[in-house]
Amino acid sequence: MLIGELSRRTGVSARSLRYYEAQGLLEARRGTNGYRAYDEEAVASVRKIRALLRAGLSTEVIRQVLPCARGEQAGFDWCAELRAILDGELADLDEQIEALRRSRGALVGLLAQR
Repeated sequence: MLIGELSRRTGVSARSLRYYEAQGLLEARRGTNGYRAYDEEAVASVRKIRALLRAGLSTEVIRQVLPCARGEQAGFDWCAELRAILDGELADLDEQIEALRRSRGALVGLLAQR
């Protein structure tokens, strides 16, 4: 399928699809006319990429875990590598949340001094 059809079927802009390809997240063949051609698996891959982006993962991390998320299903194959990476990302998020809570508390303290 061409990029326009993939965009229509996934609700993702063609620009984003080209970005995913540039980041090594999505593969496309080039036709003799130079147009990108995607296989049916690309629809599921784009949906998985979007889910991982919504979870706050960077494209670098997604590139690492996407091989565990291949196939037609919308879910993920919980291979050991994927689980370890996502556990690490979750721990990082928890640390960031705690840091934000401390910053918020400090800001509330400053505002209370008015």
